[in-house]
Amino acid sequence: QVQLVESGGGSVQPGGSLRLSCAASGYTFSMYCMGWFRQAPGKEREGVAVIGGGGSRSYADSVKGRFTISKDNAKNTLYLQMNSLKPEDTAMYYCARAVRCATAAFLVVRPTLFDYWGQGTQVTVS
Repeated sequence: QVQLVESGGGSVQPGGSLRLSCAASGYTFSMYCMGWFRQAPGKEREGVAVIGGGGSRSYADSVKGRFTISKDNAKNTLYLQMNSLKPEDTAMYYCARAVRCATAAFLVVRPTLFDYWGQGTQVTVS
């Protein structure tokens, strides 16, 4: 069965860095578009970064220039490199698999188009 397992979260001071990983199994990883989403307490889940069709990438405006999404098909792993972290980045971070590929800009604002989700990894910046 499809499994997505995030790791790499933790507590960091403002300005610090973290790299999140998402290990995928149970399907052909290379054939699917993937994304990172986050949810802070009392807020809706929001798209952070997506790798879409053709390798397109899209980011939330709030993380552009600071976060980088990447995908290692040989390792079946999705990454999110987060630099210059801010307190407002504090949230639970989830990786997810898109039902079908589309451009990254289309997918990043549509979490309902993702069918499998990991359990999340907490990122706290303070």
